[in-house]
Amino acid sequence: MSNEPVNTEAIPAAADGEVMIENNKPAPDANIEQDLAKEVDQLSELTQKIAELQDRLLRTQADFDNYRKRMAREKDEAVKYANIDLLETLLPVIDNFELGLQATENAADAKSILLGMQMVKTQLQRFLADHDVTEIESVGQVFDPHLHEALGQQASAEHADNVIISQQRKGYKLKERLLRPAAVIVAHTPVE
Repeated sequence: MSNEPVNTEAIPAAADGEVMIENNKPAPDANIEQDLAKEVDQLSELTQKIAELQDRLLRTQADFDNYRKRMAREKDEAVKYANIDLLETLLPVIDNFELGLQATENAADAKSILLGMQMVKTQLQRFLADHDVTEIESVGQVFDPHLHEALGQQASAEHADNVIISQQRKGYKLKERLLRPAAVIVAHTPVE
């Protein structure tokens, strides 16, 4: 647009009193009102879109919060009942042990009691093996503080220093993790 003044005398007025300039274009005030109306419409659309996005955000946050609570609840239940399968497989061993105790009341000889106890021991060993629990070999091995607990030392000319000569309590591992160290007596060379 040029900076020349517009001669409004030669330009006819529009029917509604709006000033028209050359080529029947509305005067600049009319353009401003139209632009303002468009911007108000755009602002209204954007406000509505913001409201929709805020609603989606709140719903997503609520869904995530519910998910987090559900996962925490399921984790608690998983920890609470983690050993259920293990305990279910142990119950028959306990049943057989109780049957063995009942049999001792009516048993005429110690041999039948011993046989019942050996059966329960075998069942327990099978149970441990099924759950990847293994005994730690100790007697004759070199003392390892990661696997053994030394209860004492005993002089021995037959064994080298730090060799385990007796086991007081068995040790166990679950796969590669130590469950309980073996309680052992370790040999040392006698002083002459």
